[in-house]
Amino acid sequence: MNYIQFLEMRPEISLLAIFVIIFTYDLIARGKWRHYFHPITCLLLMLHTGICMSESYREIDIFSGMYYTNSMIGILKTILTGGTVLLVLQANKWLRSANTTHKQGEFYTLLLSTLLGMYIMISARHFLLFFIGMELASLPLACLVAFDKYRHHSAEAGVKYILSSMFTSAVMLYGISFLYGTTGTLYFQEMTSGIDGSPLQIFALTLFFAGMGFKISLVPFHMWTADTYQGAPTVVSSYLSVISKGAAAFTLMTILIKVFAPMIEYWQIILYALTVLSITIANLFAIRQTDLKRFMAFSSISQAGYIMLAVIGGAKDGMSALVFYVLVYIFANLAVFGIIETIEHQTRSNVSRDDCNALYKTNPRLTLLMTLALFSLAGIPPFAGFFSKFFVFMSAFKAGFWILVFIALINTVISLYYYLLIVKAMYITPNETPIPTFNSSKYSRISCVICLAGIVLLGICSFVFEEIDRISFGM
Repeated sequence: MNYIQFLEMRPEISLLAIFVIIFTYDLIARGKWRHYFHPITCLLLMLHTGICMSESYREIDIFSGMYYTNSMIGILKTILTGGTVLLVLQANKWLRSANTTHKQGEFYTLLLSTLLGMYIMISARHFLLFFIGMELASLPLACLVAFDKYRHHSAEAGVKYILSSMFTSAVMLYGISFLYGTTGTLYFQEMTSGIDGSPLQIFALTLFFAGMGFKISLVPFHMWTADTYQGAPTVVSSYLSVISKGAAAFTLMTILIKVFAPMIEYWQIILYALTVLSITIANLFAIRQTDLKRFMAFSSISQAGYIMLAVIGGAKDGMSALVFYVLVYIFANLAVFGIIETIEHQTRSNVSRDDCNALYKTNPRLTLLMTLALFSLAGIPPFAGFFSKFFVFMSAFKAGFWILVFIALINTVISLYYYLLIVKAMYITPNETPIPTFNSSKYSRISCVICLAGIVLLGICSFVFEEIDRISFGM
């Protein structure tokens, strides 16, 4: 093996260097130097985002085809890193609380470990490397879910997540073993020629879908989601709903196209059923939720169903629609979770829909941002969420799934109803004792401003999608 090839993995090396710096700083920093922990981490991650962006136009194929990256993968890594920067900005106030202030280094290192695993996962062209990246992304997440050890629900959520993750990983690995047994290889490119749609390979495809369905929170593999989101720290729930989901959806699409292309009629049927179930069931359950984190859990399951429209839509149109959807979804969802985190810190308890009653009277700016973010998630024009949904609908429609698109459109109306329930609570529902006026931290305000800009500008600046679509066409 030519070890000099490792130097070609520049985004991974850059992220690993940040990991080492933060880990070392956590060991040696004392006293007042601990106050610089958060700004140093933010600065390093922003520099790393720039490195990812500069590397996004390189095509690399190393380690005999095990690792591959191109412009689209580079753009997705940049998007995921940018979302992580926003998440770290929002986490500052929580990390400075009495229960977590001494664990900032642990939080950052675990977070970077999951991001590194996602990098490897989306660049993998070999099932062994893919599985290593997936587990590197999943296992630290279990620690993050149970990070707030002083809250019983956090530990419970961690146990539910790790047990479910272990089971589904074993199921997926079992399916991969069948693929290896029937094709004699673990390379994506070589495996395709050995795929003939035999019963054993259909069974392997089903097991693979079960494992990836858990990572993306598709129905019926979603049972862990609501309890985990509610019990985990809010910033971790936010990370699970956006960054982790985006990487897993992109990887699923890549493997279906690169490996299971000869079995397209089988996986499209499976994906069709999972998409309908995910959107419909999640929407119906979201209506019943009063706790906002559980509400956002079912919202994220529904959004995962919409992302699957891009996957079923095919390689070119679907890939560009998926990446753009993830980009828009990051801004809208992080805005909502950022506001929930801010209110939680003020009220010292989980936030319910009733807590938002008459919020506009005391905190009009937060209310406005929450409204715009919910409008974007619902797909109301002219906000970015409308265009992201439009592109995934178009990709599925062009592929001939017009009935699926029609079902998704009906569910969009249902989703609009439950998103407007929160808007109604903030603006219309009376409340004699609303949450008092408060100021969020400067880092949270920076994050909110960036999210607001993304929600508004991505709906106006059409060149963003055009550039992603151009790169997808050249793949």
